[in-house]
Amino acid sequence: MKKLYINNRFFFTLIGVGILYVFAFFFPFLMWVAHIALLLTFLTGMVDYLLIFNQKNGILAQRILPEKLSNGDENPVKIDIKNNYPFKIDIRVIDEIPFQFQKRDFFINKQIEPGRNTYFQYTLEPKERGEYHFGSLNVYVSSPIGFVSKRFNFQKDTMLPSYPSFIHLRKYELMALQSEFLLGGIKKIRKLGHTMEFEQIKDYVPGDDIRTINWKATSKMNRLMVNQFQDEKSQRIFMLIDTGRTMKMPFNGLSLLDYSINATMALSHIILKKGDRAGMMTFSKKTENKIAADNKSGQLKKISEALYNIKTNFFESDFNRLYQDVKYSINQRSLILLFTNFETLDGLNRQLKYLRGIAKNHLLVVVFFKNAELQTLIHKNPESMQEIYDEIIAEKFEFEKKLIIQELRKYGIYTVYTLPENLNIDVINKYLEIKARGIL
Repeated sequence: MKKLYINNRFFFTLIGVGILYVFAFFFPFLMWVAHIALLLTFLTGMVDYLLIFNQKNGILAQRILPEKLSNGDENPVKIDIKNNYPFKIDIRVIDEIPFQFQKRDFFINKQIEPGRNTYFQYTLEPKERGEYHFGSLNVYVSSPIGFVSKRFNFQKDTMLPSYPSFIHLRKYELMALQSEFLLGGIKKIRKLGHTMEFEQIKDYVPGDDIRTINWKATSKMNRLMVNQFQDEKSQRIFMLIDTGRTMKMPFNGLSLLDYSINATMALSHIILKKGDRAGMMTFSKKTENKIAADNKSGQLKKISEALYNIKTNFFESDFNRLYQDVKYSINQRSLILLFTNFETLDGLNRQLKYLRGIAKNHLLVVVFFKNAELQTLIHKNPESMQEIYDEIIAEKFEFEKKLIIQELRKYGIYTVYTLPENLNIDVINKYLEIKARGIL
């Protein structure tokens, strides 16, 4: 592998010497100056070569990667380089990052003092799940002379998997514990009534809700006694992800399918933290990637692996097959969040009888998406006839989405209608709201 590279500074110096030779035709006394300059240039180049290549392990470099990449998030990649030369060096770092990122102009320039380290990082934001292969970490080293560079290679051929988004799980957990999310202000979810499981009878203390007084226990103990409740747990929550044609649409480089996968990962984490049972499946022409609802310690890992391994050809989705599989595989009443997308009322009506069938035995929440591009057209001030037409058409599509919501509500089906980038927060909010109101 080639290690020696000649830098631009050497060629610029030769150009300067060439200019001296040109002037020497008109001023002969410059000929000796040009000869000496040419000789000094080559001697300096040889000295520079010896300085750089005389030491085998002139630098040590390490690329520090996370265990796996978080899809749709900024993932830090850290690089640590140590200078073992007895002089200050200039380095140019070219990391061969995975081809999926399509970066062909990646390089970082640094200076390192003798015997010192430099430590820096850059970020990568994957837009699809799968394997990401890193090539070599290439470091080009130059001395202060700067005529030549030596190429060092480190950590060739490293593979990282890109999993559904997990970086922000802790943030969502903290927000859920506070029962509030920051989305255009703070939305607080208020608990209504006693949708909780009985825990114990205890002595009344000032501040207890008088509606929880247990009069039988009070008369028996001759002092005020109240019922104590805890949040109802071990409820079954299933997430059904449509992997069909309608989920192929991309927004900000991420498909609706991957937005739904990331939301399922975040919601599963919250469900398990709340003590409920999380399960999932995907469907298109048939149902796949089935994970039974459970709250054991390894459940989140099982869901994460299933989400990572989702493969689809984006066929037309078979809601009839989904209805049959839900009917026979989910026997107890559960909360079902169905991630899909309906663009027209006709599209909904073709599948409505199956959704109504699921909603008879379960609490169904249909999650579908606002078209971010249409939103920009609606809120844009039109300045031409074409822009007016575009705005009218966008408003027509938006109105049809509202009709879809009304049609679903007519049959007791809840909805989450949101922008793709707000999906995680909105579905977790809906789950917390349902828990708080005891609808399930």
